[in-house]
Amino acid sequence: MPVSGEDVPVTIPRGPAREAAEDELSKGIYHRDDPSLLERALSWLWEKFDHLMDTASGATPGGTAGLVTIVVVVVLLVIALRLRLGKLRAQPTTGTGLFADAPRTAAEHRATAEEHARHNRWSEAVRERMRAIVRSLEERTLLDPRPGRTADEAAAEAGRALPSLAARLADAARTFDDITYGDRPGTPDAYTALRELDTEVQRAKPRLAESGTAAAGGSRP
Repeated sequence: MPVSGEDVPVTIPRGPAREAAEDELSKGIYHRDDPSLLERALSWLWEKFDHLMDTASGATPGGTAGLVTIVVVVVLLVIALRLRLGKLRAQPTTGTGLFADAPRTAAEHRATAEEHARHNRWSEAVRERMRAIVRSLEERTLLDPRPGRTADEAAAEAGRALPSLAARLADAARTFDDITYGDRPGTPDAYTALRELDTEVQRAKPRLAESGTAAAGGSRP
């Protein structure tokens, strides 16, 4: 039986048909209500978080209620530690140099320290007085000038030259570190202690000088 042209089925090869379908479906009209990239990302994160919470609650005694209790206890412990220890140090005390600005003399540091003290800026006063002590030791050649030297290093080196003041120098360095890096407030007592130490450091004779004097005295007839 003859077949008319209208009854002949239309066939399209598989490759072009797939491309045509993909081209049609890529049109914006089909995607106006699709979630945005951010919405899809947040949805994925929430699914992962929900799965994690389900897994954790299944492994925690008491299920979800037990998990929530544990989370609350941990948060309270973190808050308690934060209140007890104060602000965490932003950087180690051994990682930052004692002098942060252009070189100045010990006398200039002392004058700045006294100016801070007159205005009750005790933290700044303590820092400047500690710098005055170290600069004074450098000016007397008891310490070699070295960029990046920390207060702890300066105190340890100076303590070897001035053993009678070694413990007080170490205490002064700790005070400097606590105020500078630990956000501990300076106090009038702390500043007075450093000012007195500064005076004694200026008057103290280093171990080498004492040894030399003793040797010279012993060689006399």
